[in-house]
Amino acid sequence: MTDNMIHTEGLTKHFKEVRAVEDLNLSIPAGEVFGLLGPNGAGKTTTIRLLTALIAPTRGAAQVAGYIVGEQDTDLRQNVGILTEAPGMYEQLSAERNLGFFAELYEVEDVPGQVERYLRMLGLWDRRQEAVGTFSKGMRQKLAIARALLHEPQVLFLDEPTSGLDPAAARLVREFITDLRETGRTIVITTHNLDEADRLCDRIAVFQSRLLALDSPANLRRQLYGRTVVFHLTRVEPRFSELLGAKSFVQEARAMENKLIVTLDEPEMHNPELINELVQAGAEIQFVGEIRRSLEDVYLSLVQKQPVSDVEQSNE
Repeated sequence: MTDNMIHTEGLTKHFKEVRAVEDLNLSIPAGEVFGLLGPNGAGKTTTIRLLTALIAPTRGAAQVAGYIVGEQDTDLRQNVGILTEAPGMYEQLSAERNLGFFAELYEVEDVPGQVERYLRMLGLWDRRQEAVGTFSKGMRQKLAIARALLHEPQVLFLDEPTSGLDPAAARLVREFITDLRETGRTIVITTHNLDEADRLCDRIAVFQSRLLALDSPANLRRQLYGRTVVFHLTRVEPRFSELLGAKSFVQEARAMENKLIVTLDEPEMHNPELINELVQAGAEIQFVGEIRRSLEDVYLSLVQKQPVSDVEQSNE
């Protein structure tokens, strides 16, 4: 094992004939916001249940917050917080009593203080005496996040934290996760909201039982698609693409209608040279833009093997 906050080696979980997680190798350092992405049934929730010692692996090893899964499960659970996709609350009890009950289970030293701290932090203090059954889904989600944080865990697992929330509630939850990042906690998120993962996560793992890719969103875009610049011209001549394609830092240069589409390394450094070459060759440049791939493009390419055309995704 390593000094990472989360580390797995060959982590595997089978349910009878179903291979939910297969040979998963992860290393997540302290303070990182890490995203688990994949289609339904890919093993995201199973991975969280394995890492929080709620289920035992079929084989392989995992260590979370310094504790070994399968050997130090009680200590591990005391040092992680978890938001499940369908968090259960006692609907007849007030928000304050719900949190107080769970704080006592976690043996929190200052139960009233911790309960008040997180209710205030999530904007629920004024509703503390109301029954949870009267809360909106967004309020319940915020309360569930507060519950996961009462014992000040080193690692926080959030399974679909904004699923089903209206835009305002989802935004509040995302802002709260961003604030938690500043506390140095390690946060693992599963989500189907790819824009959310792009904004929140330092790195993401895309998998379908097996790991397909792991890196920062920006690096995954670069690895799959490179950087693509579009030169809009008044007219395109075949020699223009030949001229740019001869450059050592250009992977591809092709013409499409009145555009030159160029895939290259470090556009910020090399664009001036390309512009100068085009102007000297007699090209009239109207404007220059870059095709910006979304995390959705990366996800679909990895999971469904459905590349997206440059024309459809051009966003100069």
